[in-house]
Amino acid sequence: MKDTNCKPVRGTGNSRPLSLDTVLARGADFFEPQTGAVSTPIYQSATFRHPGLGETTGFDYSRCINPTRQELEKTLALAEHGKYCLAFATGMGAISAAIKLYKPGDHLIVSEDLYGGTYRLFNDYYGRYGFSFSWVDTSDFKKVEEALRPETKAIFIETPSNPMMKVTDIAACAELMHRRGGHLLVDNTFLSPWLQNPLDCGADLVIHSGTKYLGGHNDTLSGFIVHSRDDLEEELRNAQKSEGATLSPFDSWLVLRGMKTLPLRMEKHEKNAKILAHWLRGHEKVERVFYTGFEDHPQYKLSQKQSRGFGGMISFYLKDIADVPSLLKNVSLILFAESLGGVESLITYPLVQTHGAIPEAMRLQAGVNDRLMRLSVGIEDPDDLVADLTEAFKKGIKK
Repeated sequence: MKDTNCKPVRGTGNSRPLSLDTVLARGADFFEPQTGAVSTPIYQSATFRHPGLGETTGFDYSRCINPTRQELEKTLALAEHGKYCLAFATGMGAISAAIKLYKPGDHLIVSEDLYGGTYRLFNDYYGRYGFSFSWVDTSDFKKVEEALRPETKAIFIETPSNPMMKVTDIAACAELMHRRGGHLLVDNTFLSPWLQNPLDCGADLVIHSGTKYLGGHNDTLSGFIVHSRDDLEEELRNAQKSEGATLSPFDSWLVLRGMKTLPLRMEKHEKNAKILAHWLRGHEKVERVFYTGFEDHPQYKLSQKQSRGFGGMISFYLKDIADVPSLLKNVSLILFAESLGGVESLITYPLVQTHGAIPEAMRLQAGVNDRLMRLSVGIEDPDDLVADLTEAFKKGIKK
């Protein structure tokens, strides 16, 4: 990938910016300098010895800082064109730390069709502490403007959104909040830094569930905040350290390893998703397909403007509610499971899995009905995926 403007990496011997491919494959430090290890070691130590009083190696206690996690944070900061990165045990841990920037009485505007766990965290927990939230179709900028209050301090968006694949104008929302002295927080999980860099569009914080595309193998949990705000770093780092939801050394290593192949995986995810999206669109049992790569998608041109691709996520409505249990029962290669972004294709039923915490009226308004399926397209042969869906649909046909 060209023209990604990644910063120079230590050890290259020159100041030429490296492409994102190279940054992800080699990491921030290229190798471990003490031993020359090409793979970052797993520093499985809770504590670190100090040479003497007032002397330090730069490390003390792994909840605060760990060499393996530090290399991961530096690498993802480079990939997202940020200055700082904080790694957490889960994506929800990252979101919770980000909300610590605000105080009771503050108001946030939030994408209405976002992950149900985020809704639960905001509504059921931070709501009881005096925070207020407006759930808005943020792909409609006029609705965002209409939701503003004097106490609005931030906008929190998923783009594309989960699961309706709506795209929000990052630059417009950032400008809107910056005029008011507020922040824009962008969940970039669906596209990853390979396809989208929200900081370049004006976002203040970029959030990832690293469990998904960054790790890429459905074998670890993780979450991240990436930013370049000197004025926010100390507060965010203190929240991370104080709450203690930091990423373990081994999980840090797994994500580092996963990120080495992110470009290859994302290209395959997207290639497969385009094939399946068009195939589903022509199937007699499918009413509607939601995929940002369709040229008639309402925000297709906006996606082209702020992203470098469309990713591997698809959602679709079945025509008949009776086909829901049949499809989920009869897929075999595609796995009926929660999560997304791994090399394996997964199909999810948002109504009872990812969005079960959201009230019915709000779900329906956002488009999450009882016929909605979400498909995370993996890196398998697309013909095999089509064959699996074909067979599953056939088994559901009433005799």
